[in-house]
Amino acid sequence: MTDLIKLLVVEDDQLIQAMIEDALAEGGFETAMTASGKEAIELLKSEASQYRAVLTDINLHGDVVGWEVARVAREIDANMPVVYMTGTHGEEWASKGVPKSVLLLKPFAPAQLVTAVAALLNDNPPTGQTE
Repeated sequence: MTDLIKLLVVEDDQLIQAMIEDALAEGGFETAMTASGKEAIELLKSEASQYRAVLTDINLHGDVVGWEVARVAREIDANMPVVYMTGTHGEEWASKGVPKSVLLLKPFAPAQLVTAVAALLNDNPPTGQTE
């Protein structure tokens, strides 16, 4: 059994979901994928310790947007790495985004995503947690 780093990905576009999942798998990451901000928050609250980072689209269907998903992630773990992905609303990142996060504007290359995640994780090594 390998201990892959598990990431929570929140994206409501199935084509983009598939690209992200493939890119992160090739980068050596395991993903938990959801299209709903509400479901993402439920997953974070119930299984927070298993996720090492959150990647979220900003504009999600439903009541909960990516800004809120990231805020909740940081309430649970103040150092949780966050990558925002958006085709719009990038200009709001400075005011609505959490500190020490990364914003990727769509369309982005799969390698950009893997690089952004790796850079954030390298800045936030795991706390001597044993399993």
